Amino acid sequence: MLKEIILAIQAYFKAHEFIRANKLWKWIIIPGLLYMTMFMVSMYYFGKTANAFNEWLSLKTGLKAWLDTTDTGWIGFLFTLGGLFLWLVQMMLYFSLFKYLWLIIGSPVFAYLSEKTASIMEGRDYPFSISQLLKDMIRGIRLAARNALWQTVYLISLLIVSLIPIVGWLTPALVVLIECYYYGFSMLDYSMERHKKSAGESIAFVSAHKGLAIGNGIVFYFMHLIPFVGWVFAPAYAVVAATLSLYPLNQKQQPAYVNR
Repeated sequence: MLKEIILAIQAYFKAHEFIRANKLWKWIIIPGLLYMTMFMVSMYYFGKTANAFNEWLSLKTGLKAWLDTTDTGWIGFLFTLGGLFLWLVQMMLYFSLFKYLWLIIGSPVFAYLSEKTASIMEGRDYPFSISQLLKDMIRGIRLAARNALWQTVYLISLLIVSLIPIVGWLTPALVVLIECYYYGFSMLDYSMERHKKSAGESIAFVSAHKGLAIGNGIVFYFMHLIPFVGWVFAPAYAVVAATLSLYPLNQKQQPAYVNR
């Protein structure tokens, strides 16, 4: 798995060179600006909602009143830290929901970008079909719904665990790994669609190559730590990197980049 994670991370550097060499910037910048706008607006309101929920929870459980009466500073510190981790887990849950919304909205662009990458790498064109595009979109929505359901189950379970002092401190790291896996899963699935793989075959393939999905998602997450620039480039770079990361599994040597 570690080898595949490294391979997926390296694919992002190859994706940058690939995009630059083949002048694919319009397919990167335009969807990226839309994504950045949606991301900024969503996270602002998500943050307000998480703060309101934490305050409501502390009042309803009587925790705030109890902490106000206790003189033990370290207990207050532990619960304050626990509240911070609870807030982080909520923000990750909100981001997960936003991610699937964006995957559904951006699926035509992402599917085309993955196809364009493959056509350049393989030196051949894939015929465009409206009916096939609609089928791929429906399949993508179904798979996204399936992943969203399972991921939500895991995240809600971790949200409950995050309420436990000390033990709950580990939950943000686990949440990130789960997020990375399912996001990378979605990026790899665009290539599965193009090769006419069924949803079941796609699930089996990614389950056997979890490292590719996790590695792709890790870089995607780290790119969000770079304000504005990272938000613009993260989604499209993830698509191209996922497509490129599959080639070493299927052939001994990747074809050279072709300028067009």
